[in-house]
Amino acid sequence: MSIHVALHHKTHYQYDRLVNLGPQVIRLRPAPHSRTRILSYSLRVRPAKHFINWMQDPQSNYAARLVFPEPTRELLVEVDLVAEMAVLNPFDFFLEPEGENYPFTYDTALEHELAPFQRKCWLTPNFAKYVNQVRREVLGEKNPRGPQQKRELPADGKLRTNDFIVAVNQRVWQDIKYTIRLEPGVQSPEETLMKMSGSCRDSAWLLCQGVRPFGVGTRLVCG
Repeated sequence: MSIHVALHHKTHYQYDRLVNLGPQVIRLRPAPHSRTRILSYSLRVRPAKHFINWMQDPQSNYAARLVFPEPTRELLVEVDLVAEMAVLNPFDFFLEPEGENYPFTYDTALEHELAPFQRKCWLTPNFAKYVNQVRREVLGEKNPRGPQQKRELPADGKLRTNDFIVAVNQRVWQDIKYTIRLEPGVQSPEETLMKMSGSCRDSAWLLCQGVRPFGVGTRLVCG
């Protein structure tokens, strides 16, 4: 039986005089591709006299653009939603035949579309070391300074892509201690690896950046 969770968000600005508000973009609506089912959603805005246009960015995230034609003494944005917290298997997805085994090559058109998601961040010292360790332990690559890992690979030297992604996720789960961080922002992969701890967003960013050197589009891993 799934759990229903009600979330409430309120942003309220009050001014000591009438002010003219410029266009406001509100990003407080779950993306349509989210696996979490949204049972209800409502957005309330004051001043009541406003124009609203819903848009979607290149990643299909919703954004509400608000225009206020008259001066006001307040800006109020309230969101209420109910989400269904059902248990999901994050590795339950299908792959095209050409992508079932890793490493693989994207076709030309898809390679072009995924280019922004494959941009690599700087391989800082700890991050580069971690990526190399994953290469040896998950892919069985040789270590120039030590013995080769004993992972058994198929005759063609390829892993099932799903197994590869599961192995990388397991490695991060084992190595990075989960902690609740209330500070804003996301740690860099280097900072997370130095502390060996981070929140869910820090580990997710480490995963997204960590698979890029392997040539896997991060929408597949973190989307």
